[in-house]
Amino acid sequence: MTFKWIPNVICAGRVILVAPIIFTLLSERYTAALVLIGIAALSDAVDGLLARSFHWRTRLGSLLDPTADKLLVFSVFLTLTYLDLVPLVLTVLVVSRDVVIIAGAMAYQYLIGPVSGEPALISKLNTAAQLIFMIFVLTAEAFQWQLSQVILILGSAVVFTSITSGLNYVVGWGKRACQKTRIAS
Repeated sequence: MTFKWIPNVICAGRVILVAPIIFTLLSERYTAALVLIGIAALSDAVDGLLARSFHWRTRLGSLLDPTADKLLVFSVFLTLTYLDLVPLVLTVLVVSRDVVIIAGAMAYQYLIGPVSGEPALISKLNTAAQLIFMIFVLTAEAFQWQLSQVILILGSAVVFTSITSGLNYVVGWGKRACQKTRIAS
């Protein structure tokens, strides 16, 4: 009996958590939102650990996991911007990076072939920077702590890793597309 479906179910649970997270944010229940985001982050770690440790990786999981991450990040950043807790320009950068990556992956899939591969280290750092930034913004609001300097530094890290990882994807997948089209010619 195979249990390859377990990481996918955990990942789907993370997708389901997005609605309650947004609801708690809009209700300005920041501590509850922090708890739910913590659960989402823990589920991300658990499903990744299970997939790697037991070789329970699936094509669905390789697509569902980053989609769940992006849905969470998009939703929380957009909501925090709506609540005037995150600057619009930062949210536009975060969302634009992912839109470019998703559009590029779709174009590659349609024009060249199946998209596969592990995310680059800089992309993992970007996701971590985004999550840590969100957590500090929410912590400052939930407990009324003065964390503006820390949030500014973390926001700068989000800007740097967003730009760097976005360029990394564009250049890397552009090179792969050129190589694949040369081989096919």
